[in-house]
This record gives sequence, C-alpha cells and structure tokens, in this order.
Amino acid sequence: MNQESEQQSPEFDAEGLYLEENITDRRVGSIRRLAPITRSGEPDPSRPIIYSGMAQVMTAAGPMPLNFDIPGDNLDEVCDNFAQCAQEAVEDMAQKLEEMRRDQASQIVVPGQGASGGSGIIGA
Repeated sequence: MNQESEQQSPEFDAEGLYLEENITDRRVGSIRRLAPITRSGEPDPSRPIIYSGMAQVMTAAGPMPLNFDIPGDNLDEVCDNFAQCAQEAVEDMAQKLEEMRRDQASQIVVPGQGASGGSGIIGA
C-alpha cells in the first residue's frame, strides 16, 4: 500500500453514531429510523432522530429503488408524510432521467470516434 492510500483511509466518526431501525408495512416500502447514540450506546438527546423512506417503482428498465428523507418529529407524522415524500422522489427521479435522456440525445456523433476506431470514411 502506498503512502497516498494510507492518508486517504476513512476514519469512523465515533461522535456521530446512530442506531438504525427498519420499519416496514410489507406492502409499499420501509422507513429507516436513525436514532442518535453516544459512544457508550446510550441515547443522545442532543441530536435529532432522522427518518428516511425506501421504496421501489417499476420502470421500463425494471424496478428502480427510491431513497428519500421524511420530515417528522415522531413515527406517526413520518407515516403520514411517507406518501407525499415518495411521490416527490418519483417526480425528482423522472426529472433526472429526462435530463439524462436529453443530454444523451444532444450529443454530437462524430464519424470515426466510435469503438471501431475507423476513420469514418468509406473505403479508406
């Protein structure tokens, strides 16, 4: 291992620990609850609990995973906010896919710069 890779090794943030719980309705998706804890594993009330949603949408290319933050102060609020946040994530994903499609369609194809390495001139 060279010196550069040793300097870039990730350090675990022992001051930013969270206990992860997964909650599911076994139908639509899952809610991930990240509860802050101290180094000793005790709850850390000085930091907020973080909620995120996970779901899948079917696309022409197959299932696409969605991950999104869900606001709320408790699980009841988060459950109520799940559908709206999932819908926003679907709309955001659709917008990004459309942007990627437009970027791909607008690329200029130059003869001879393909994988074949040819000159682009027939008979050359």
